Amino acid sequence: MEDLRLLAFKRLLDIMDELREKCPWDSKQTFESLRYLTIEETYELSDAIIDKQYADIGKELGDLMLHLVFYAKIGEEQQLFDIETVLNGICEKLTRRHPHVFSNTQVEGVEDVKENWEKIKLQEGTRSVLSGVPNSLPAMVKAFRIQEKARGVGFDWENADQVWDKVMEELEEFKTEVSCKSTQMEEELGDLLFALINYARFLNLNPEDALEKCNRKFIRRFKYIEQRAVELGRSISSMTLAEMEEIWQEAKKGIV
Repeated sequence: MEDLRLLAFKRLLDIMDELREKCPWDSKQTFESLRYLTIEETYELSDAIIDKQYADIGKELGDLMLHLVFYAKIGEEQQLFDIETVLNGICEKLTRRHPHVFSNTQVEGVEDVKENWEKIKLQEGTRSVLSGVPNSLPAMVKAFRIQEKARGVGFDWENADQVWDKVMEELEEFKTEVSCKSTQMEEELGDLLFALINYARFLNLNPEDALEKCNRKFIRRFKYIEQRAVELGRSISSMTLAEMEEIWQEAKKGIV
């Protein structure tokens, strides 16, 4: 009996064929018109992951899968590539870059796997270890990925204490530039943030996730202040900072 997973995938491919042929909206779509929608779907998946909404993660994966099949269908129509080419390409890359699984290479842990991955990429003709980092990535994610890739070829700090020392060094440099209103303030702030992201990486913390959770916590607590202002018959803009701070602390105690 044919694998149910293959049957489900074939069903999606068949539906895509029909949509391109019979649906006015689907038949008009291009790589470019789908791009921003794919970005939106990716962020929706990200939201579901952060919120630990596992049923929603499954749904968002389905939406993304549709987009991948959509791109492959357009590529097939333009004789650029098709779904078979796409799937075989990733299978070959995964096999090639996991010699510890599909060959006789020995590894001792995760770091060895990462190092082998980057070295194999260079052997494949990639000009730079950093060339796989998209220019359009959000700056914090981009910094994190740059650091991970540099680590893959051995360019990294030896331990977290060294990185923390670097954070404190960059903090002092930033404070110095701020105190004299230097034109270097922005650059020093960037150095400080980069160092903090590095430190988070050494602690196995994802700075993007940490900041997003902080954003959401702030939003919850600020909305609580707005809600309390309404209950008190006040406008939040008319409240003093001390009054807002009191309600903020109230929100914290309530674990809002």
